[in-house]
Amino acid sequence: MKSEIAAIRLNYSKKILLETDADDDPVKQFDKWWQEAMLSEIKEVNAMTLATASPDGIPSARIVLLKDFSEKGFMFFTNYESFKAQQLDNNPKACLVFFWKELERQVRITGLVQKVPPGESDAYFQSRPEESRIGAVTSPQSRVIENREWIDARYEKNRELLSGKPVKRPDYWGGYIVRPVIVEFWQGRPGRLHDRIQYTLQNNNEWKIERLAP
Repeated sequence: MKSEIAAIRLNYSKKILLETDADDDPVKQFDKWWQEAMLSEIKEVNAMTLATASPDGIPSARIVLLKDFSEKGFMFFTNYESFKAQQLDNNPKACLVFFWKELERQVRITGLVQKVPPGESDAYFQSRPEESRIGAVTSPQSRVIENREWIDARYEKNRELLSGKPVKRPDYWGGYIVRPVIVEFWQGRPGRLHDRIQYTLQNNNEWKIERLAP
């Protein structure tokens, strides 16, 4: 064991999370923490780990950006032909994890995944900077390519072709929404005795709230 790695540790002590402070609805509780995270000026506060799995259970994870959330769920956008999209097509379940180290907090969201309606994907796509829209048209995401020069040349060609023209959303690009069934809020505490409050969706669409051991 590398001692310099094993010795890395922080003693969390900034906040607490009690059942009496938690909202009955996990999305409303997320919104409370989201507002605090925004006020803390965390860089890329919407960065989250997206974990997916193949039908036979092989996991895969990467960082993506949250683009909206509501009672319906948590939304992100990507290429529908990417590796993560292929996994979601075959196994439409996912887990999202936010880690806001400045607040010593994590949120873990496990849920069912659906594509958002095309109109919502169109609206978000048009809100993106032009270079990002051209990038989405250019990149065959997750596929093996020859080298960096190949993608740069392809981008420049598309930039010249689309100059002064509207860049429409390609059919293979759009949004997903993760509809939560389990949500855990984790607040760091001293001595590794962290606060963990878990919400589990019941058959009657009510949320069961429980404390988990740290």
